Amino acid sequence: MVAEAAAEVPEGGRDFIRDIIAEDRAQGRVQTVVTRFPPEPNGYLHIGHAKSICLNFGVAEEFGGRCHLRFDDTNPTKEEQEFIDAIARDVRWLGFDWGDNLFHASDYFEQLYAWAEHLIQTGDAYVDDQSPDEMRAARGTLTEPGRNSPWRERAVAENLDLFRRMRAGEFPNGARVLRAKIDMASGNMNLRDPALYRILHATHPRTGDAWCIYPTYDFAHGQSDAIEGITHSLCTLEFEDHKPLYDWLLDKLPIAALGQPGRPRQYEFARLNIAGLVLSKRVLTRLVSGLHVRGWDDPRMPTLAGLRRRGVPPGALREFVKKVGMARANSVVDPALFDFTLREGLNRTAPRRMAVLRPLRVIIENYPEGQTETLTAANHPDDPDQGSRPITFSRELWVEREDFMEEPPKKFFRLSPGREVRLRYGYFITCREVVKDAAGEVVALRCTYDPATKGGTAPDGRKVQATLHWLSAADAVPAEVRVYNPLFARPDPGADGDVFADLNPDSLEVLAGAMVEPVLAGLAEGEAVQFERQGYFCPDPDSRPGALVFNRTVGLRDTWAKESGRNAPPAVGKVR
Repeated sequence: MVAEAAAEVPEGGRDFIRDIIAEDRAQGRVQTVVTRFPPEPNGYLHIGHAKSICLNFGVAEEFGGRCHLRFDDTNPTKEEQEFIDAIARDVRWLGFDWGDNLFHASDYFEQLYAWAEHLIQTGDAYVDDQSPDEMRAARGTLTEPGRNSPWRERAVAENLDLFRRMRAGEFPNGARVLRAKIDMASGNMNLRDPALYRILHATHPRTGDAWCIYPTYDFAHGQSDAIEGITHSLCTLEFEDHKPLYDWLLDKLPIAALGQPGRPRQYEFARLNIAGLVLSKRVLTRLVSGLHVRGWDDPRMPTLAGLRRRGVPPGALREFVKKVGMARANSVVDPALFDFTLREGLNRTAPRRMAVLRPLRVIIENYPEGQTETLTAANHPDDPDQGSRPITFSRELWVEREDFMEEPPKKFFRLSPGREVRLRYGYFITCREVVKDAAGEVVALRCTYDPATKGGTAPDGRKVQATLHWLSAADAVPAEVRVYNPLFARPDPGADGDVFADLNPDSLEVLAGAMVEPVLAGLAEGEAVQFERQGYFCPDPDSRPGALVFNRTVGLRDTWAKESGRNAPPAVGKVR
């Protein structure tokens, strides 16, 4: 991943973060650029993390440095090995490699503990016996200062003794915490004597039961950066108010003894917010635990695992992050930009196939029974190098049910009684009779074909106004197709108070009776294809020989009706 040459970033890739790093390099403040991606392993990564991953690994590569993957694993009550494994898998899938630079905050527990004792000895930390509720009440508000703890002026020796007994496991959860002694009247709430260590009798995924006290994120984060020699700590804007605490701790601790060439500097950038998506780990966890979705990798989830299962190529996600860019101010991105970027990439690479999602039988009455013939279909209309494939034509076909209307409106140009249409790569056919069941439902169409129109053109020059995709009933393969729509039914989920009240009941449509080309039975997991006129699809991991399952990655155009917050009627895309 890491480039050896310390090349500057091309002008086209500039943003304020890269400008800062370039200036640090030019002024000699930094020799080797070292960044880190530091997720907490308490859930799966989501699309917002992709921006941070691309930034941290990207600038390290561009400036000839390195990027660490570090798990900030300081809360064993919420962390699991499953999440650790998933995070590593997702970063690799996105296209980045940390090499030998895999670290954990738990690697530094002894050093962090020693530094906590250092703060006690210098009078900058104390053990507080207040309950969590008492501390919360004494913290004050944005307009009122907090109140000093009655234990704030404990003697150093007593604080050291209590802290060591906390480590020894003498006290229950919540009985005591170690707090920094800063300023309870500070306008920055993060400086009002923040907690540094809390008692948690819980088994840690890596250290087991070796510890029953754990550092807070704020205490572990900056110090881990210092230990690893991080030069640029790149964080999203919600950490801006934490920066004074980040710097206060580095100022108070003897980090120079580490022998690193400098100290880390924190810089903030806008997080990725996309309309209609909820990226809160708390909400995502509840979606999974409440069985609102089928797991962390459900294609409706904004997780990287969900996007991968949906068939999103990692290159498209990296390109999307590039299009969004790096800014200092938060904003909301239209999800149409993501879909556009996705289609843009898939359109260039995805081979074309035919699939009928809601089949309606067509019987070609003037085609000989038992006869079949082989036609030729292009694999990609704009890329001759992808070649072609054979498709079968026979007396009985499948067409899309939505491509027929018995009493069509004025601008409906597809199949209807007496109307002639073109079959893609095949012939002109004309609907002659509609077959219905006892309930009056249309179950088949009796049609005729013109043998002179093979390949889709008429020798007499007559034109038709619609081209339909189709499949031969003789060799079409049954499949389940899962069509995904936005998980939430409005662009601002939870704006009225309850995010779960805004769940879209139509977020998943399972089409169990779809038919696909036989060649699709050999498609590899994650391999994208375009179902002509339908969208882009890929096999789901549930897919098996004889039981094919496909996920829709994205439609051919945006069908999400924002003004109503509901799914718009299905659109028929152009054949490309």
